[in-house]
Amino acid sequence: MSLNDTYQPINCDDYDNLELACQHHLLLTLELKSGEVLKAKASDLVSRKNVEYLIIDDAGSTREVRLDKITSFSHPEIGTVVVSEE
Repeated sequence: MSLNDTYQPINCDDYDNLELACQHHLLLTLELKSGEVLKAKASDLVSRKNVEYLIIDDAGSTREVRLDKITSFSHPEIGTVVVSEE
């Protein structure tokens, strides 16, 4: 995955759900476009150079995931959200 790819903002409702997950530090199941599946705690959302990232705690280490590289995320409180572009 190249970080030089043009960033495609995600739908506002999907962003709001991720924001809620961060506020409550929810343990999410994330499916990435690469096929990778992660179970990690949502920590924060940041924007750097017009690219938005989800900061997750993955087994004790911090990781940044580009929002446009997430296919879906789920948690029992919010259900499964299939991420769509804006």
